[in-house]
Amino acid sequence: GCREGSRQAREARQARCRKVSRNLPASAGRALQPGDNFDYHLIPFEAAFAAGTSQIMPYYAMPIGTYHEEIGFGFNKGVITGLLRGEYGFDGIICTDWGLVTDTEIFGAPFPARAWGAEHLDRLTRVERILDAGADQLGGEAAPDLVLELLRTGRVTAERIDASAARLLREKFILGLFEDPYANPDTAAEVCGSAGFTEAGLAAQSRSITVLKDRPDNAAAPRLPLAGDVRIYVEGVDVDVAARYATVVATPEEADVAILRIAAPYDKRRTTGFESFFRAGRLDFTEEELRPVLDVAATVPTVVDIFLDRPAVIPQIAAHAAALVANYGASDTALLNVLFGLSAAEGRLPFELPSSMQSVASSREDVPNDSVNPLFPYGHGLRLG
Repeated sequence: GCREGSRQAREARQARCRKVSRNLPASAGRALQPGDNFDYHLIPFEAAFAAGTSQIMPYYAMPIGTYHEEIGFGFNKGVITGLLRGEYGFDGIICTDWGLVTDTEIFGAPFPARAWGAEHLDRLTRVERILDAGADQLGGEAAPDLVLELLRTGRVTAERIDASAARLLREKFILGLFEDPYANPDTAAEVCGSAGFTEAGLAAQSRSITVLKDRPDNAAAPRLPLAGDVRIYVEGVDVDVAARYATVVATPEEADVAILRIAAPYDKRRTTGFESFFRAGRLDFTEEELRPVLDVAATVPTVVDIFLDRPAVIPQIAAHAAALVANYGASDTALLNVLFGLSAAEGRLPFELPSSMQSVASSREDVPNDSVNPLFPYGHGLRLG
């Protein structure tokens, strides 16, 4: 009875996932190479090998327009055995990205297996392809029943399983997980969140902040760093934190300077659950999104700080802000330390900021920094003072 109920639940879940899969865009899971630039993307891996990395996770996507088979990297023997194991001589652990084999649900929403190029294969054959490709571990799921079935039917040899088991055991021995498997909670409490680490983290956040613009059109407008005797209006900043630096006022009209914290734009995904955490779609702001920022900037000299988890298209904001800075994940304290001259901003853009969505559309997916007339180039970042 229990087994039958479990089978029916699994089949119902798979049916829901198939429905979601049919609605995915045709480009889903495709790593396009219109610039014939595959080798360029190997550079960080080569640096990781030189540094002695012991584990690698191939990405979900399937390569399009290369000399490799058009199937997800976790299933791709040419990439894993041919390139990683063969050309680079990597003998460490290769763990697939999460969920390549089994349809599931996350936060109650259907989450089909990310088996790009292998959607038509059953679960048993997917595991067979992963092992044949040269991976050692299924990311995010356990399927010992399928591995044993492959072994029992002779589709995978014991020697092949032993090779992966040996790599996994070797890593655990190197890490000392057998000799000293337990954490000391007292030591953990002393180390985690200690004052020294917290201060180092705050300093790193401040240093990473990137000053994009600090030349207000109004000569009377304050320049960075700000003085402590200014009156500030803030949005997106904790008022109690801001009050430690200057006098906080309630409206832009009362302020000498406004400080606005915003984030790069995106389109909300139609899906729910886990996938909704990942931002995608447009990089430019709508008129409705821009209006509040530009209204404040028209009232008082405004410092805009933008969270660049994505390379936003911000020509209007750049034109109207008295100063423009970017962060990649920084607290209010880290930002205000920079704006008020208590810490130095040393950040440089890790990507160019395009000037329009048209230039984004005309750029090539595999070639960095090739948009037409970027607003700010790769590596841009001003020093204050």
